[in-house]
Amino acid sequence: MRTSTRGALAVALTAALLVAAALWLGRVDDGSGRTVVGLRIWDENFVPVYQASLERFQRANPDVEVRITVVPWSSYQQKLRLDVAGGTADDLFWTNLYEDYADAGRLIDVGTALGPDATQSWDPSAVAQYTRNGTLWAVPQFVDGGTAVYYNRDLLAAAHVDPAELNAVRWSPGGDDTFRPLLRRLAAVAPWAYNAAHDFQSIELPYLGSAGAQFQDDRDRFIFDSPKGITAFDYLVGLIGDRLAPSPADTNTNPDFAKNAFLRGKLALFQSGTFTLAQISQQARFGWGVALLPEGPAGRVSTNNAVGVAGNAATRHPDAVRRVLAWLGSGEGNRYLARDGATIPAVVSEQQGYRDYWAGKGVDVSPFFDVLRGPRISSGGGAGFPAALRAMDPILAEMYLGRIPVPEALSSARTAAESAVAQR
Repeated sequence: MRTSTRGALAVALTAALLVAAALWLGRVDDGSGRTVVGLRIWDENFVPVYQASLERFQRANPDVEVRITVVPWSSYQQKLRLDVAGGTADDLFWTNLYEDYADAGRLIDVGTALGPDATQSWDPSAVAQYTRNGTLWAVPQFVDGGTAVYYNRDLLAAAHVDPAELNAVRWSPGGDDTFRPLLRRLAAVAPWAYNAAHDFQSIELPYLGSAGAQFQDDRDRFIFDSPKGITAFDYLVGLIGDRLAPSPADTNTNPDFAKNAFLRGKLALFQSGTFTLAQISQQARFGWGVALLPEGPAGRVSTNNAVGVAGNAATRHPDAVRRVLAWLGSGEGNRYLARDGATIPAVVSEQQGYRDYWAGKGVDVSPFFDVLRGPRISSGGGAGFPAALRAMDPILAEMYLGRIPVPEALSSARTAAESAVAQR
């Protein structure tokens, strides 16, 4: 091949790659005269919901097109980190761990972009979650509500357990523990009674909170290895040791193992949030219901996590991004997230639509909300928080497998988390 030919091909290839990259990033229009804005999420089930909302937006804003990209949760955080650092992230993206991006100046200041009154319609806990150093860094999209317990009616009946019993059980390291005896009754009729496992939001945080412990203090220091924290994890590891829950060899490597076991009728009680409600409703082939969390020494304590949409500070279309953020944070744009019971909108005035949908299906969702009337436990945050979770993960996984005693594992996990934050 002649040198001139190679040179021409190289120029053509480079141009094609640049155009493709620009289109992917939404940094040029697509020939229609519209500005293309990218929105990245991690759950494909939300694509139809967002498409319905954004079609309405685009009718009122014909010069803007929003294209949705789905990156699976298993790789979402790592890919987002790399893409933000490399300047290839979408104009807008879902976030729940935003602090490092905010501190590095990678996010749009939502208060400045939308005005100080924008927050008045949003769930206060979501606003608090995405406010750092007095600045709001994301537009809240939906809240999880609290954690509750899904139950299999058929398995409860086989074990002669009245569903009402679930709302009265108490876990305790002492002699007043009524939860473990109930689980033993259920284990007699099912392969597993309950999903005690290395599940940060649905299991570990509620047990820490109901033991009277915290994951972090108000200065973002890790304190989960306190005596009360040890009590919480000791209880969970004990349930696994008594074979009342699936093996950590399965749940450590497959976060969906317990949920799938519940859907197959092999798990009697599945502790989780509203984010699994639609799937259970669609796929469970047995009667089921929802009960309150087990009560611990400090009561029933849950977290209330929210997911927000952040704006990429590096976008080349700040005005289009601002308009999309304003739409997604409005009641009109946010109400689509309650369609078909997908999730609880962050706009408070639209949350009743979620309750009404499930009431129409005969599902009482009050346990997800009632638990939030009591104390809550923070899901954590701060600079370096994602790195801290990654550092802790293998240590806690070994603890659940029974290879490291609980006090030693928690102390090592705290040290690893602190080291990860210091090295970020």
